[in-house]
Amino acid sequence: MRPRRSASDEEAQWPPAESEEHYHCLLCGESIEKGIIYPVEGVFYEAKRYMKFHVEQEHGSVFQHLIELDKDVTGLSDHQKNLVKFFKEGKSDSDIQKEMGIGSSSTIRNHRFTLKKKERQAKVFLTLMELLNDGEEEKKLPASTAAPKRSQRYSVSNEEREKILAKNFPQGLSGPLRTFHLQEKQRLVVLEELSGHFDFGTTYTEKEVNDRLTPFYDDYAVLRRYLIEYGFLERSADGSRYWRKGETGMSMESKDYKKQMKQLAKEVKTEGGVYQIKNLHNGKIYIGSTPNIKTLNGVKFTLKTNTHQNKELQNEWNTYGADAFSIEMLETIKREEEKALSKKDLLKLEAKWLEKLQPYGEKGYHSPKADTKEK
Repeated sequence: MRPRRSASDEEAQWPPAESEEHYHCLLCGESIEKGIIYPVEGVFYEAKRYMKFHVEQEHGSVFQHLIELDKDVTGLSDHQKNLVKFFKEGKSDSDIQKEMGIGSSSTIRNHRFTLKKKERQAKVFLTLMELLNDGEEEKKLPASTAAPKRSQRYSVSNEEREKILAKNFPQGLSGPLRTFHLQEKQRLVVLEELSGHFDFGTTYTEKEVNDRLTPFYDDYAVLRRYLIEYGFLERSADGSRYWRKGETGMSMESKDYKKQMKQLAKEVKTEGGVYQIKNLHNGKIYIGSTPNIKTLNGVKFTLKTNTHQNKELQNEWNTYGADAFSIEMLETIKREEEKALSKKDLLKLEAKWLEKLQPYGEKGYHSPKADTKEK
């Protein structure tokens, strides 16, 4: 049986898209500026790490996000999706056969072979399409200098640019777009035109950006996201300020913003402590600790995605469902200083509650021997 990969391994397999100055979330288009330290409740993240944090908090698991997409997107039937989930969990062919109640172990092996075949075919097809695109004419012309490098393979002559704009702005350049469902080359031309409605050296609030884009397209959020993704606009990490990328730019932005964020992080009083997960069906409890109580969503996520380290708790969560459990803090510790809460203090507090509640045997999900060894 193949070893099960952790969530961090999974993210390493699927890095964020990267441009010269940003990381981009491949799931929602969120952009994170490089070179800035991002504080979250007293914990500091460099840009790439913060993007990983964003994916975990906003999307949970990349695998879970992708596996839930429609068949038209994944090319997988519901039956194949269930098999992929079991393969992801590292279950053996015989275990999968028993759980699904189909065929035999050899049937599962055949499914593995079929999926591997699809993987090989997909790689070949992807390579063919890349070679096909490389062979197209008029691809090596300069795009706007404000656009990221990955989009610079496109170029248009002045005549072609005018045709694209005339087609997609049927009422003139101040009028609404015909559509934004465009091929990438046309999209770049349209975005470059829209970026001209923002002045260099001027900062805008999100509302001001939206107000400028609304006359062109009802879904102004899509325009805003693509202007950022393609590098025509940039924004601060908290989304409060936007500006047009260019020569005058905002060279002071990263310096000032870093100072502001570091000062803000110093002032944040993060709370950590010991929490309890209780099975409302049978009263059994699990005790855990965290340096930041806001990360309890992460605990819920591991249970929802069948990746919690306590197997007995995970099995009963799967059996009874999320509604049969409550999660609450038992005791908190406030971080008064700039440094994070001490792991030693947290484990000491956790040991206190383990001793008090004795969540062993029929009362809980802990093993006395394992807990003693851990401490």
